[in-house]
Amino acid sequence: MVILAGGLATRLRPVTEKIPKSLVPVAGRPFIDYQLTLLASAGVTDVLLCIGYLGEQIQSHCGDGSQYGMRIRYSMDGPQLLGTAGALKHAVPLLGEQFFVTYGDAYLQCDYRALWERLRQDRALGLMTVYENRNAHEQSNVVVERDYVTVYDKKVHTPAMRWIDFGVSLFRRAALDLISDNYPVDLGELNRALIARQELLAHTVPTRFYEIGSPHGLEEFDRLVRAGMFEQRKVRP
Repeated sequence: MVILAGGLATRLRPVTEKIPKSLVPVAGRPFIDYQLTLLASAGVTDVLLCIGYLGEQIQSHCGDGSQYGMRIRYSMDGPQLLGTAGALKHAVPLLGEQFFVTYGDAYLQCDYRALWERLRQDRALGLMTVYENRNAHEQSNVVVERDYVTVYDKKVHTPAMRWIDFGVSLFRRAALDLISDNYPVDLGELNRALIARQELLAHTVPTRFYEIGSPHGLEEFDRLVRAGMFEQRKVRP
């Protein structure tokens, strides 16, 4: 599992002026504790954290991952802005032939094993999880036809967009050959390249996503955690 956690988190300023988004407190605990314990409970045992802005704080907090019951490795972006897909390309030596990607502000409850098997048994180079949102939580941005993503656009909305990207993807390492080495490179460029080749599977998930990347999302997630909506294992000291 690759977690993209190198962003500047400007929407959460001033909270993120001195701490990275992954360490923003939720009900008294850093958000990344909730994220990693969820992934561990779903069977994820190996995590690669792509870090940049204030990334040394994330590395100091998470360590080798043993407190979560997993192995954690790190890929540091360095001084150059790489973008979300650029961070993946930079981390190629640490990637397996097939790997998950999610964001450092996402709390995503889904069947990760089913996703893994879906791509493993298909010829496609990538898989995007989608939720049939119908503009309910945020503006929908995906068109799905015959189990494949045919349109993905966060800026131009059409009535056919009933789905929204859920926040976790799967790629084969060979997919990264489709994107430019001219950084920064966004994941949107990789997704569009796969769509053009008809190689981006769509996998519909039944439940909505949660995120802390916006003030509204952070407030909502904090409130739901305090209400006991998400069961969490204790992190070992």
